[in-house]
Amino acid sequence: MARLKKLYSEKIVPELMNRLKFKNPMQVPRVEKVIINAGVSESRENIKFLDDARQDMAMIAGQRPVVTRVRRSISNFKIRKKMPIGCKVTLHGERMYEFLDRLINVVLPRLRDFRGLSPAGFDKNGNYTMGIREHVIFPEIDANKATKLRGLNITIVTSSENDEHAREMLSLLGMPFSKTKG
Repeated sequence: MARLKKLYSEKIVPELMNRLKFKNPMQVPRVEKVIINAGVSESRENIKFLDDARQDMAMIAGQRPVVTRVRRSISNFKIRKKMPIGCKVTLHGERMYEFLDRLINVVLPRLRDFRGLSPAGFDKNGNYTMGIREHVIFPEIDANKATKLRGLNITIVTSSENDEHAREMLSLLGMPFSKTKG
């Protein structure tokens, strides 16, 4: 069992039941999935950039990413319908908890000038989205072999119905939120 999953089931669920006044453990919010997304706009000129991004994302997530394609043509951006434009991975279960554990305990402390995650990343439904500017901060990626620095969007989907409960749960998991709004 993943370390973070064990911590959640043994310590965080009883703590949240006590703090949020839930009577049933099934009411306690939980992480349902984690979505990692990378846009690779350079793939318009050279498909090799997309292959490199897929390879890097596979190392980060531990599973093969899916290529995302353009939904409709936009001539100003020089993109046509069904053109490959990025890649994404959806993590569930053990892989999700392993990734979250690495993100919280290894990756976020490696960020330069890190003062905590913005609490403004919640979407009113209890889901949290954050952006990472350089994918090379993940320990699986060799910074010397990276062809280009890429940004990633990470979305943590929770079963919570509001942001306060989700923030409480993610804070207990170890997410370092900053004290200021915005």
